[in-house]
Amino acid sequence: MRARPLSPSLLVEELADRIAATPAPWVRVAVDGAPPAATDRLADELLAPLRLRGREALRVPAAGFLRPASLRFEFGRTDPDAFYDDWLDVGGLVREVLAPLEPGATGRVLPSLWDSERDRATRAAHVTLPPGGVVLVDGPLLLGRGLPFDLTVHLSMSPAALARRTDEDDRWTLPAYERYEREVDPVRTADVAVRVEDVRRPALVTDAG
Repeated sequence: MRARPLSPSLLVEELADRIAATPAPWVRVAVDGAPPAATDRLADELLAPLRLRGREALRVPAAGFLRPASLRFEFGRTDPDAFYDDWLDVGGLVREVLAPLEPGATGRVLPSLWDSERDRATRAAHVTLPPGGVVLVDGPLLLGRGLPFDLTVHLSMSPAALARRTDEDDRWTLPAYERYEREVDPVRTADVAVRVEDVRRPALVTDAG
């Protein structure tokens, strides 16, 4: 694998250029990666540069589209296969965020659907993105599900770095990420892959090998 080191600020600028140049009525972007890769931070940092490029942008955390606890925890609270297969409400994410940004659709999206901490609907208000707008969906395990994104960005960590940086309470999820690497191969699947062994020192993958 070949990668080009660059500063975090330059990474944001290059990604903003790539997103702004994507030909679509609205641009649906996945910012994919495990929590230690800080997908939330990258998605937040892209908002202002996209707006400077004339693209209204909205961040939609995938955590706002988890399924109710009764479904997520059917096989226990620490089942890595359930985490991989069953936690994300794929249908809700498509219906409320991605489908409304199809060509000829309304542009009216729901920023969140379910509050997983309170285990109830968020009752969030819809947001209408103008034509040319961008939605940034950030979170883990987004690729390989057939979700209709226009551009996918994967923040990659080696298994050792991921294990080192994962909180003790979340280490039960590590087998799910091992499965993700094996079944989806996100570095090769994504349109853009970035190595983030240290989020302060990213490297843009130029050849996945």
